[in-house]
Parts: sequence; structure tokens; C-alpha cells
Amino acid sequence: MDRAQKEKVVEELGQIFESSGVVVVAHYTGLTVAEMQSLRAKAREADASVRVAKNRLAKIALDGKPCESIADLLSGMTVLTFSEDPVAAAKVAEDFAKENSKFEILGGAMGENALDRAGVTDVSKMPSREELIATIAGMLGAPASNIAGAIGAPASNIASILSTIEDKAA
Repeated sequence: MDRAQKEKVVEELGQIFESSGVVVVAHYTGLTVAEMQSLRAKAREADASVRVAKNRLAKIALDGKPCESIADLLSGMTVLTFSEDPVAAAKVAEDFAKENSKFEILGGAMGENALDRAGVTDVSKMPSREELIATIAGMLGAPASNIAGAIGAPASNIASILSTIEDKAA
């Protein structure tokens, strides 16, 4: 890899570290190519990404970035899982780690906050952005549904009373 390529990689990694909601660092020693492809596919499905980069170049790219604290985790064969959604990459990494004992999560960062192994697990248990939006939309829709039910209730009650009177009369 020549100097220009290295500079390009450092620039790409810098953008990743700056724009990602969460970055998870893991060791992947012993994973097969098929297992890595499986991890990448799962990440793609969750709108996350996986990147293997030289630790030295990643440390250079981290300099001055919000998640600079993960530089200490970059030793050995490391892989980065990242996403704009602050939860997606952590969920993908946790799920994959459960299936593959060779994939060992070291920690990560959520913005300026450094995450240890337990922190990544906690983040992975949080609801995703889409789940939160759905929950909020449901909460906003519930009062309207209750109002419609309350408005329609008297008419429904009158209809049932009239039906009962009609049955008795017959």
C-alpha cells in the first residue's frame, strides 16, 4: 500500500469515526471468510457496516475525533462495526458474537462516550431509532383513538338500548 492509498484509508476512517452513532471494536481471529461475509450481510441488513483496517491507520484517523478513546482497543486483528443509528452496529455485533465464539467484542464508542464490553451489550439492548419512532407514533395515535371511541360510545349505547327494547317488544 503506497502513501496515497494510506492517506485515502485514513480519510475514509476519519469520516467513519466522525459520522457514526456507534463504533464497536472486536477481535476476529479465527473467523472464516464465510463467517466474515455473514457478519457483513447482517450488518448491511441493519444499515450498519463492517470494516477491517490496519490499527496504525485507524489510530491516525482517530486523532481529534469524538471517539478517540477507542484507540487503546486497536491491537491485534480488529474489526470495526459501525452505524449512524446509535444502536444498529451494537445489535449486529452482539448477535454475531452469540453465534461465533471467535468474534470477541472489546468495546467501542458512542459519540464521545467510551464503551466497555458491558456498555456495548447495554447499547445493543436499547430500542432502535425505528422502534422508538413507532412507539412514539403509537402514543400519539392513542389519544385520538380514545377520543373517537368516547364520541362513538353514546351512539353505540343508544343503539344497544333500542335493540334490547325492540327484542322485548317482539
